[in-house]
Amino acid sequence: MDRSVIKLFDANAKDYDRQRRGLIPCFDDFYGMALSLVECGNSTPCILDLGAGTGLFSSMVLLKYPEARLTLMDLSDSMLQEARRRFHGAPNVDYVTGDYSSYPFTQTYDAVVSSLSIHHLSHPEKRQLFATIHRLLNEGGIFVNADQVKGHTDQADVYYRRRWLEEIRASGLPEEAIQASIERRSLDINATAADQMQWMEEAGLEDVDCMYKYLDFAVFYGKKSGRTS
Repeated sequence: MDRSVIKLFDANAKDYDRQRRGLIPCFDDFYGMALSLVECGNSTPCILDLGAGTGLFSSMVLLKYPEARLTLMDLSDSMLQEARRRFHGAPNVDYVTGDYSSYPFTQTYDAVVSSLSIHHLSHPEKRQLFATIHRLLNEGGIFVNADQVKGHTDQADVYYRRRWLEEIRASGLPEEAIQASIERRSLDINATAADQMQWMEEAGLEDVDCMYKYLDFAVFYGKKSGRTS
């Protein structure tokens, strides 16, 4: 992952959560759909959050599964410091500062989740990551990715951008926060929804679909098959 991305997120770690709702016009539906898809077969699942940042999505997952064992992974230690403050030393939450696109994982999980992170990877890195996620999942495990996507056409991307700028400016966010988000988004490497679903299927995930989409915000789902008799 581009190191300049880390610097930008380090710089905005303290204000990240406060600004999320203004910068994501579909915040409630976007995260609500993602959370609803995190369905584990037991009350104490092991869950990996890739690009966990301040732990915003993980905090929602923990409300749904309070006895889950959560591992939050992010390149930015400043973001993870905010996550540590959020969870107040909770014994069932672990933190890993590292690059999930190349990290030597040794554990398996009942669910792998991610929100607004994987779009920072190059397309080959995304494809490789999906293969890694399939390997990391236990049989019957699920992958939920709430992320940004590229439009099917260049004209669609122009429209997405215009609508996003209109809506975040109407949200009341200060101009400084808006400009910082614009700078961060200039480094995005979005892929189309169709490409991402194809790469997930090529990685071996099943029941793959885009379960929600609002402009360039989308929620993807995939599952690793369970045992067959």
